[in-house]
Amino acid sequence: MTRTTPTALWNDSADVEELTRSIGFGAVGATCNPVIAYATIKKHPETWVPRIRDIADRMPTAGESEIGWQSVKDMSVEAAKLLEPIFKKHHGRNGRLSIQTDPRLHRDAEALVAQAVEFSGLAENIIVKIPATKTGIEAMEEATYRGVSINATVSFTVPQAVAAGEAVESGLRRREAERLDVTTMGPVVTIMGGRLDDWLKKVVARDGIEIEPEYLEWGGVAALKRGHKVFRDRGYRSRILCAAYRNHLQWSELVGGDLVVSPPFAWQEKFNASGIEPVSKIDQPVDPKIIAALEQIPDFVRAHQVDGMIPDEFESFGATRVTLRQFLAADADLDALVRDVLVPNPLEN
Repeated sequence: MTRTTPTALWNDSADVEELTRSIGFGAVGATCNPVIAYATIKKHPETWVPRIRDIADRMPTAGESEIGWQSVKDMSVEAAKLLEPIFKKHHGRNGRLSIQTDPRLHRDAEALVAQAVEFSGLAENIIVKIPATKTGIEAMEEATYRGVSINATVSFTVPQAVAAGEAVESGLRRREAERLDVTTMGPVVTIMGGRLDDWLKKVVARDGIEIEPEYLEWGGVAALKRGHKVFRDRGYRSRILCAAYRNHLQWSELVGGDLVVSPPFAWQEKFNASGIEPVSKIDQPVDPKIIAALEQIPDFVRAHQVDGMIPDEFESFGATRVTLRQFLAADADLDALVRDVLVPNPLEN
């Protein structure tokens, strides 16, 4: 796929060990989020416990959250270094490392922009994730105008992706009007296909909707295919990015598109061992029978139609609330991990 199609592979982790191996598979970028960052730090205590202590020594007045976020920034800078040669080869379109803004800022556009600008300055090949809520989309336009390459995240639906794509275009046009460079910017817009499927399965169970179980594996794919077509037809300069993998369709059905697939490394190993030939399927529509069945679910219609929601509704969409809560919980978990390092429980060994 990485050699024969325009589809780009990014690794869904800033873990240096995994990213190094993924680059060997042809990866040309990496994404991350609070859940993944926390999991990486927890997975490697032999590395991160001493580093957290060192950060605390260097920042003697910093609280748990600030120390935790400094760990995430350090992790991101190190991973970005691995991608620098790819970044230069692709003139900024690939070779980027995603770092996500603090989910606790999701209601404050100005704070999101300020943090996006800060994170963008950590390395030349950083791309910054901002949630695709109404507030986040406002921040995307302004951050793009300020020269930040954006990765729209907490995004599950075509209307969210289109709103984010429009915001990025507006920011790029504002830069161009002032003769500011846009030639090395590399924005992407994520649709978390697997998380959309997760939500639709919950809705079906909650509402007692009868539908073939295998059809519920296609909702995210349908949204991704439609999003890609809309971006191509409208000439958006950002690319669709597929994240949150639950099945091989979220890879095999997207091959051939000028988009990014960003599976965790374990999924890359599964795909490579699957025997599935990566042939172009991006323009093959989802079976109309499957679409008709999925349209029994009102939230699928909202997710699949370009005008299925307005920005005021993005934050109340079920998958958005579930994911924001998970990201906020990961922030709290990282705080607790730092607390256990700095102030260990005297009753535990």
